[in-house]
Amino acid sequence: MTEIAFLDGGLGQEINKRSSAPAAHPLWSIKVMIEEGPDIIKAVHHDYINAGSKVLTVNAYTATPTRMTANGYGEHFEAAQKTAVRLARDARDEAGADVAIAGCLPPLVASYVASAAHDYEQSLDEFRKIVAMQKDGVDLFLIETISNLSEARAAVTAVTEAGFKAFVSLTIADDLTATLRSGEKLDSVLKALADDGVEAVMLNCSFPEAIDAAMPALAASGLRFGAYANGFTAIDGLTPGSTVDNLEARKDLGPEAYAVHVDRWIGHGASIIGGCCEIGPDHIAFLADHLTGQGHELVKLG
Repeated sequence: MTEIAFLDGGLGQEINKRSSAPAAHPLWSIKVMIEEGPDIIKAVHHDYINAGSKVLTVNAYTATPTRMTANGYGEHFEAAQKTAVRLARDARDEAGADVAIAGCLPPLVASYVASAAHDYEQSLDEFRKIVAMQKDGVDLFLIETISNLSEARAAVTAVTEAGFKAFVSLTIADDLTATLRSGEKLDSVLKALADDGVEAVMLNCSFPEAIDAAMPALAASGLRFGAYANGFTAIDGLTPGSTVDNLEARKDLGPEAYAVHVDRWIGHGASIIGGCCEIGPDHIAFLADHLTGQGHELVKLG
């Protein structure tokens, strides 16, 4: 069998579920970290370590300058970034775990809405600020949930000029057409990213069925590839500035059902696996047992 770089599952959604706040906030798990302190964040990291994850992603998904400023927390940008990195490292150290810490380069304005993205130059400037905050405390960067090529390329530039490999994860439309949420064809985007010299490409925060349909394009790209799907029923209700209270978890995507999709991806050649929103520690623990039982070796991403 093969080595599988084994990521964690959904972080922000899991943190949000454990919050004592009566409702979600546009800053999601960043608001929890700022207002409720480190305990919830570290507990989720520990749960993923215990589940078998070999990579912990820092809790910085909504801690972009644009999002924090828009929600009245702009002055907390640096502290939020540094705290997110520190908490992931603390969890690793406390557990004595041999796991990698992944920095997070998310969509800068909104998830899933490609039309809301900044242009290339503004995106590059903002990604550089995030990289500068995280780079001394992480082992790698995950560029994730990116819905258009321009924003992906800006993030790749920010990461590579800082001396890191580019691991890029794209979010695709859930209509099984193998297109980004921008409407760009996945195969064309993969070719452009290959020309840019990225280390690997993934698909995330999309229906697992949509990722199933996109696997042939990934396999044909010549790139190292993988996937980590979400467990939402739909994402149409999430608009810029809204909250995850508008989204609903699927009832038909428990750990065993998710593993069926993962097996398909690995069958196509995927070697990077994890989970995104609503794919939690129970899913990751089941996958760890399932994959090692098949003879795969779970390793860090690098």
